[in-house]
Amino acid sequence: MFARFREAPPSAFGRSRHDLTLGFAATVLNGFFNLSAAVRNPAPLPDVDRDFTLVVTDRLVVAHDQDVIALTLAAPDGGVLPRWHPGAHVDVHLPSGRVRQYSLCGDPGVTDSYRIAVRRIPTGGGGSLEVHDLAIGATITTSGPRNAFPLTVPGYGSPAQRFRFIAGGIGITPILPMLAQAESLGVPWSMVYTGRRRDTLPFLEELARFGDRIQIRTDDEAGLPTPADLLGECPGGTTVYACGPAPVLTALRSALAGRDDVELHFERFAAPPVVDGTEFSVSVASTGAAIRVGADETLLGALKREGVHAPYSCQQGFCGTCRVRVLGGNVEHRDTLLTDPERDAGMMLVCVSRAAGDAELVLDL
Repeated sequence: MFARFREAPPSAFGRSRHDLTLGFAATVLNGFFNLSAAVRNPAPLPDVDRDFTLVVTDRLVVAHDQDVIALTLAAPDGGVLPRWHPGAHVDVHLPSGRVRQYSLCGDPGVTDSYRIAVRRIPTGGGGSLEVHDLAIGATITTSGPRNAFPLTVPGYGSPAQRFRFIAGGIGITPILPMLAQAESLGVPWSMVYTGRRRDTLPFLEELARFGDRIQIRTDDEAGLPTPADLLGECPGGTTVYACGPAPVLTALRSALAGRDDVELHFERFAAPPVVDGTEFSVSVASTGAAIRVGADETLLGALKREGVHAPYSCQQGFCGTCRVRVLGGNVEHRDTLLTDPERDAGMMLVCVSRAAGDAELVLDL
């Protein structure tokens, strides 16, 4: 911190007259202090609207069971879109107001369009059905690419000597551009792609160019895969990238526990299981409704069960869509997104966070 001199001090040698050199120094310091004020007290940055509109320019069925479609999205004026890297996703704001997250599965080198792929889930929250109803020419809004599942390569943040990719069904979407990047960098890699049946697996034709480096393994032909089936030989120096159902990821984590010579990176496409949860109650402020949340149930799941509308997207605590203000009670925060000031202000993410202990929460819903 700089102290501002208002008056030159007495002589350094104890004389009553002021030294001219000290007076000059004071003038210089005061000038420096005034100049630095603009840096120390900058004007607040203006709000930036990071949302932008995209138009559906192509729609293609990419699984033989007809349940997975790929949409190509472009700017209305055909302009350049924000860049992205393998593993990135976009937040898709649908016409209904729903927000869903979908991995970008196209070519990062294409600058004027994005590609996403979505499986129709009739028993889901309605987002996939709405995406499947989008026709060419329809518009959606996105807040742009974000990456919670980046591919780190040898020499750039990773000691990996080779990659092992594991994809389960629609989990191929973040993995697909990783394969092309590994290929272009010359990093050795292999992959296993699993699903219920071959006709449920999207992008098989597109993957055919990689030949036998990709093993297709389906439950109807080979049974449920074990971690050993998925990992293969997996020698030391391997980095594993996996995206698929929660039980598969849990099994992989258990199998690699203690393997300090193998890295594991994974992304879920469903809510993770609740761990070490306890029952608690919530009260909805607008209606007074009381809801009991089970020990193995998320708060979001309990709200949906009781018909209480709460927006959501990732269900994993990193997108912020399900942010809700807490009017009463103490929160056990389990997300990695909210800042301390946001938590102090009473915000929580209902997809992963819970009440502290068995106390009751009052939600501003």
